Amino acid sequence: MGKTIRFGVSLDSDLLTKFDELCRERSYQTRSEAIRDLIRNTLVQKEWEDASGELAGTLTLVYDHHQSGLAQRLTEIQHEAHHVIQTTMHIHLDHHNCLEVIVLKGEAEVIKALGQKLISTKGVKHGNLSLTTTGKELI
Repeated sequence: MGKTIRFGVSLDSDLLTKFDELCRERSYQTRSEAIRDLIRNTLVQKEWEDASGELAGTLTLVYDHHQSGLAQRLTEIQHEAHHVIQTTMHIHLDHHNCLEVIVLKGEAEVIKALGQKLISTKGVKHGNLSLTTTGKELI
């Protein structure tokens, strides 16, 4: 970790008031803590947008497990990509609907392609891929 550097920021007073409200709502002890988190989040977002190298993420799927062959097809696709799947969790939402959460880690292109393949599988009602950093490049 590098040395701490202090710097000043000029803000419109209304913007600062809203920022201070946000800091209180999210229990930040200081503005500096909040600003550090904002910077880190922006860097992670950029890493995700660049989508190269190793990333981690979660894929959530909602589907009707009564749909003929769907659960088997989703399982087959996951077995084809076992090298990037860290773990899965399957939740029964109601009599028909299931929520599956898949934790992923690997090359960005592979993770994004897997996410798209599972989300676009016929019978999946909703899917969302949320990528994040592995933390290796963050300070």
